Amino acid sequence: MEIEALQKVEQLALKKLRIYQNSAWRYLSRSMLASMFIGFGVIVAFKTGSFFYSQHSPMTYPMAAITFGAAIILISYGGGDLFTGNTFYYSYASLRKRIRWSDTVRLWMLSYIGNILGAAAFALLIWTTGLFASPDVNTFLLEVVDKKMNAPVTELFFRAILCNWLVCLAFFVPMSMKNDGAKMFAMMLFVFCFFISGYEHSIANLCTFAIAFVIDPANFSYAGGFHNIIPVTAGNLIGGGVLMGMMYHYVNKPFYENEA
Repeated sequence: MEIEALQKVEQLALKKLRIYQNSAWRYLSRSMLASMFIGFGVIVAFKTGSFFYSQHSPMTYPMAAITFGAAIILISYGGGDLFTGNTFYYSYASLRKRIRWSDTVRLWMLSYIGNILGAAAFALLIWTTGLFASPDVNTFLLEVVDKKMNAPVTELFFRAILCNWLVCLAFFVPMSMKNDGAKMFAMMLFVFCFFISGYEHSIANLCTFAIAFVIDPANFSYAGGFHNIIPVTAGNLIGGGVLMGMMYHYVNKPFYENEA
């Protein structure tokens, strides 16, 4: 059963709350770290994919998806605080009455703000490197950004629900595993599934959009960015808060009856 893993989810949510209570700035800094780690995944994925994209290879997306898995390893073991995972942790802990809903909403908002700031800072760092200055490298990334900014809102919303359901499982399922190697493999497998499926992740999109903006500002659309980010954020919230937090609380409720 998943009870042991759910107990770890509670403990993690409470740990994050204590960090915030100790220092909101430290909590914000951890949130910035998380989106910077996502940024590393975005860079390696699109850098790898660009080699295959230039050759019109069918392996373009599979190779990008495999390498993007580095991001989740960095977040899990590097101590970042990601909004999308928090939609699950805090909603579950709130349903269990371990955290007040007012604190949950406050922590969601602060982690999202920190993720935005981290994405912006990382994009500026990438701009200074010049690694994506050439069309030979950035065309793949810019094409993906264009598709994301022009996809139908309804499709973006439901892709985002499925995305964060899968991404939260990528953090949750390995909690039951004892071996670090098995945990990393499971995480990367789940992330590969989300990436190759074409689902939408709000923080990954923020990082990708920020990078696209600094390397090609003339062709970046603010309206297109909001067109994507708003429904994707809402969908991610439902995927983590409802399909993970509420669902796991509901299906395991009988096991809580004997608690003191």
